[in-house]
Amino acid sequence: MANVEESRPFLPSQKSDSNNEMKPTKPSSSNSGEIPAPWAAAEPVRPASSAVSMGWTAEGLPMGHSVGTAVVGEPVMRRAQWESSLCSCFGKNDEFASSDFEVCLLGTLAPCVLYGSNAERIGSSPGSFTNHCLPYTGLFLIGQSFFGWNCMAPWFSYPSRTAIRQRFNLEGNCEAVTRSCGCHGGFVEDEERREHCESTCDFLTHIFCHPCALCQEGRELRRRLPHPGFNAKPVRFMMPPGDQTMGR
Repeated sequence: MANVEESRPFLPSQKSDSNNEMKPTKPSSSNSGEIPAPWAAAEPVRPASSAVSMGWTAEGLPMGHSVGTAVVGEPVMRRAQWESSLCSCFGKNDEFASSDFEVCLLGTLAPCVLYGSNAERIGSSPGSFTNHCLPYTGLFLIGQSFFGWNCMAPWFSYPSRTAIRQRFNLEGNCEAVTRSCGCHGGFVEDEERREHCESTCDFLTHIFCHPCALCQEGRELRRRLPHPGFNAKPVRFMMPPGDQTMGR
């Protein structure tokens, strides 16, 4: 051990010198009136990391900005448009053109059948056609017999429009009117108030434009959902082998 210490005689002295250099020098009592040297002053405390991650709001402003209460995150996704408008009686000139013409005929001559078909598609259950078509037919006959027009069935059928709009995140009539007029009121931003307003618009649409509303819903569903009867699993069967003869 003595030989190792003698071979490295400067290590203890270097360590002690470095410790002395790290300690700040204090002014002596004799030089109290003099200004200390700049290298003797204590260095200011610096933060651990100078690069701070800055978040951004949806409006393009930094998170520390004091203008209002901004929502941080992705922008709100806009609602989709209907495939056809309310007054497009014959639909669109595409691969569903023949289906749109069928929907127009059913909505004009047999709205109970069209409503049952729409309810069956959105319900995805084969038995829902009868459960919706028969009550609609009864209300249709009551309205035609006592009031002269179909004023009872829309009270029963308008929730289907609300279900279609919510399922596919479609734009409602009230929101479409405010967007076309350029009016962005607070009720559109409030989800609860907006949904209440849209449900009222769905009811009014079925009351005053009932055949057109049924046809629009039928065109939308036939483009988005297949008929539940087409979702049956294929049946596999084995073909018997043909006549076989033994060779001699």
